[in-house]
Amino acid sequence: MNITSEELLKEARALEPQLQQWRRTLHRHPEVGFDLPHTKELVKKALSEMGYEPKDCGKAGVIALAGGKKPGKTILLRGDMDALPIQEESGVDYASEVPGKMHGCGHDMHTAMMLGAAQLLKEHEDEIEGTVKLEFQPAEEIGQGARPLIAAGMLDGAQRVFGLHTASDLPAGTVGVKPGANNAGVDHFIIRIHGKSAHVSTPQLGVDALYIASEIVVALQSIVTRMTSPVEPVLIGVGKLNAGTAYNAVAETAVLEGTTRMFSPESRAHLRETINAAAAHISALYGGTAEVEWADFATPLTNDAGVCGEVERVADALGIPTTANRALSLSGDDFAEYLLQTKGAYAYLGTANPKKPHTCISNHRGDFDIDEETLPLGAALYAAYALSVLDPQFAK
Repeated sequence: MNITSEELLKEARALEPQLQQWRRTLHRHPEVGFDLPHTKELVKKALSEMGYEPKDCGKAGVIALAGGKKPGKTILLRGDMDALPIQEESGVDYASEVPGKMHGCGHDMHTAMMLGAAQLLKEHEDEIEGTVKLEFQPAEEIGQGARPLIAAGMLDGAQRVFGLHTASDLPAGTVGVKPGANNAGVDHFIIRIHGKSAHVSTPQLGVDALYIASEIVVALQSIVTRMTSPVEPVLIGVGKLNAGTAYNAVAETAVLEGTTRMFSPESRAHLRETINAAAAHISALYGGTAEVEWADFATPLTNDAGVCGEVERVADALGIPTTANRALSLSGDDFAEYLLQTKGAYAYLGTANPKKPHTCISNHRGDFDIDEETLPLGAALYAAYALSVLDPQFAK
């Protein structure tokens, strides 16, 4: 490569106004899950204007290829596009214009940084030996976006996969890249309890599904405190309980909805088995029945140590400080599905600036925001890491 890391970062900084425009447009018009028509339109239009031929891929994804004119390795860069079903409360002038939807996790930033990386790679495409796959993924927030893209062949031929996520727990302009476990595996469960209705004055004639549900909620916490190792991170959370139809009637049905978080396949299997048994036995004890439905949102996210070293070297060449001391997170990310198939790493770009208090708020909150001055750093890191995989001499 004729370009140096320093020159690439300079080019990325020159893109900051455009990066900010992309990000703010996406922020004003958030879309969730697989329903991303306007987001996809913006991404495909921007890529086409750069000279790419973007294509739909999988279920609501977009793919574009940089390079490919000369033989060499292949790397997949992934950026997620979907927002959250929460109401924005930030008060910024680029706040969401869609009631009940908001980019409260930074995926608007991820998409903008990926577009920036695409621009940088296009400007040096003639020098690329190999292929960079630029993948824009839907439905990360519901844990359903990665698998359809993998099934569609997005990882075929790829020697590496790389992704970035905003991090409000890291100083703006730093990168967290840690070998091994980073994010938890995430499962979603629904427990449907069936009882028998009766008047509250004659509870013995009914089967109280609400009482059964309450007992199950308490019992699930004992699984964490008494049936798993205290040194292994495990979480069971129940976020919803709906039961009954009248204040003076024994509830005939109840529905619990919650999640489990863990870091090993063994813990995942144990949690499912134990929750199934608890729901069945407690329901039977009081004369009811229970059904448990499971949805697999994400496997535990584990970074390859060697790839983390590669990312650190590239960040160092760009002048971006790195840290491997980021704490384990019990949040999940379906980027983990790519790492099951191909060597790679998921890095975290710090966006917290104490001089801008709104950037220090954790994600999935209505007042979440990021430090936009970090946008060029993410775009440069995406592009520079891809180039370093294709050309081992780059960033040395």
